[in-house]
Amino acid sequence: MSAQRQSGAEATAIAIADNAPSTHRPRAMSASSPSIRRPDWTTLFLLTFPPLSWAGNAIVGRLAAGTVPPVTLNWVRWVLAGMLLAPFAWRGVIEHRALLRRHAGVITAMGILSIASYNALQYLALTSSTPINVTLIGASTPLFLIVIGALCFGERVRPWHVAGALLCMVGVTFVLVRGELARLAQLDLVPGDLFMLAATIAWSAYTWLLRKQRPALPLHVLLFAQIVTGVLASAPVTAWELLTLAQPLQWSGKVAGILLYVATIPSLLAYFAWDRAIARAGAQLPVFFITLTPVFAALLSTVLLGDWPRWYHGVGLAAIAAGIWLAQRR
Repeated sequence: MSAQRQSGAEATAIAIADNAPSTHRPRAMSASSPSIRRPDWTTLFLLTFPPLSWAGNAIVGRLAAGTVPPVTLNWVRWVLAGMLLAPFAWRGVIEHRALLRRHAGVITAMGILSIASYNALQYLALTSSTPINVTLIGASTPLFLIVIGALCFGERVRPWHVAGALLCMVGVTFVLVRGELARLAQLDLVPGDLFMLAATIAWSAYTWLLRKQRPALPLHVLLFAQIVTGVLASAPVTAWELLTLAQPLQWSGKVAGILLYVATIPSLLAYFAWDRAIARAGAQLPVFFITLTPVFAALLSTVLLGDWPRWYHGVGLAAIAAGIWLAQRR
């Protein structure tokens, strides 16, 4: 990578489950810096905002079930997000057009994995699976990152990273079953569970692609390029979904509110915060903060239903915090 100014995820060249120094790093870091930096308050906010936004996205996706078809919801979401981003990105697209052409293949793969696949699969999952199943499967992201890193990229797996990932999942599971482990026996796989499993694998692969092959482009230019490729890739499936609807899509204030939320907060704002979090904290620590998404989803759900947090929320959060602490070990 050239010495030109780097932004956001260009600092993600940090080995998942391996604390060896990276050759791709911001200028402020020395070669001897550890791969995971202890976060300050700003970094903690950047690490926490995306999972909170994505938890809200899951709830909105559930509310949209039966109102807006899942693939259509995802497609319109990113069309609107692209329109909002275009005024800030078009100059950069022209300036970096040669680099965009050179890396068209990897950018297309990123767009398909993140824009076209991840949330469309999640919205599909929420039409047939329960929130507890969907969020629990999504919490397995750290494990898939470790597996993909070891199998596809030869990354070294340290025991405490595996222990941290498992401890995070234990904490999430405890929250979602409300402290009653017998509820785990009631989890039955349905098509939605398989959709969410595919979404989790897609996001894990996308994260590794960012870490290994991210083009040296400004974040807003790269995100806009991913949106364009993702929207184009998912357009045929969206058209098929709309043509096969039993009833035409009914536009309303509720639909407009849903689309406005998903196009701004969990899309643009969360993506930029996630990128900056990776730049400040490394690639490994943010991965474990993803496990906060189902916890936030559970808390938001209970608040909306008038059921305030209980003792098992504290136990689950303690386990997740311990898992994140393990993930920071050198």
